[in-house]
Amino acid sequence: MATFISLVRFTDKGIEAARESTKRLADWAARVKPLGVTIERMYWTLGEYDQVCVFDAPDDETAAGVLLAADMLGNIRTRTMRAFTAAEMDAILAKVP
Repeated sequence: MATFISLVRFTDKGIEAARESTKRLADWAARVKPLGVTIERMYWTLGEYDQVCVFDAPDDETAAGVLLAADMLGNIRTRTMRAFTAAEMDAILAKVP
């Protein structure tokens, strides 16, 4: 299972519907669960980004698909990074020539 961190900004549409943002998250989590995606944490934040989402997906392609689908709804725009645990980083470092 791969971990991803998304930095999320509300669009104008998302700001207009901000009161429903927690419900949208619950609905989205249920929608992507059958694909093997788990929303581990969602934070609503101050500053440049409105939310930070930590989620797990079976692979990069699944993550890309659910992110694209989320962005297509028009409430958010995302910037996403693949995150690695210490054990995963040790495995990566073992492959460094």
